[in-house]
Order: sequence, then structure tokens, then C-alpha cells
Amino acid sequence: MSMIKSTALAAAILAGCFAGAAQAQNAERTYDNGPVWTVGYVETKPGMFDDYIAYLAGPWKMIQEAGKKRGDILDYKILAVDSPREHESDVILLIEYKNMAVFDRALADLDKDTNAAYGSNPASNKAAVAREQVRVLHGGVTTRELKFLK
Repeated sequence: MSMIKSTALAAAILAGCFAGAAQAQNAERTYDNGPVWTVGYVETKPGMFDDYIAYLAGPWKMIQEAGKKRGDILDYKILAVDSPREHESDVILLIEYKNMAVFDRALADLDKDTNAAYGSNPASNKAAVAREQVRVLHGGVTTRELKFLK
């Protein structure tokens, strides 16, 4: 193939690529920002599922309810995983926040919720260490829900 034909073919291919990309960039946005969700993955240790759920029904729920009362938390859910594989999460914690701004609260404000649930920050820290006996955290993600405009 001649040099001119090769150059023309390469130019045509590149033009096609850029035309497709330009077309995709011109698509109208069909969504808007919705609430923010945190998703936490937890593996309870053998024989400790009920103990962990008792913690969730106690101090953890108390903190979530305080957030709901303030209007920062819209909802929260606890999901039990059916037949998790070994060393996988068997509990998933979902918390729905009204927006990203709720994550910018002052630490003193956060301490109020913690102290109401545990009595003090040192007691909260002790409880966190004790929870290590009943569960293993497998990380989590913070996500933004997208709402369709129509």
C-alpha cells in the first residue's frame, strides 16, 4: 500500500474514533445527584452473629437514629448474606445520607452521638476494641445514588 493510502486510511480511522467520542460527549444528562450511601462489609466470627446483631440493635442503632432525628440520615439497613463463602462478609450495613455535606460535621458534634450511645469517647474506644472479638471488617464504599430526571 502506498504511503498516501496508508496516511489516508489512518486519518479516516482517527476521524471515526473522534466522531464517536464527540457524539457520546454530546449526550444530554438524564440524571441528577441523589442521596449518598455508605456500604460496610462485615464478617462475624464463628458463633458470634447474634452478639454482633445485638451490638447493631443497641449503640449502632442509637447513633443511626440520632442521625435520622437531625435529618442527616434518611435510612439505614442491615442485610444478612445468604451462604457467604469462607472469610466473606455475612453482614452488610447500608446507611443512606441526605448528601455529602453531612460528612463535614465537626468532630465535637460526632462526639455527642458517640457519648450518648457509650457514655464517653474512652468507653466508645473500649467497645470498638471489644467488637474485634466478634467481627472482622472487610472495608466499605461510599457511593452516590443517581436519580433519573424523567
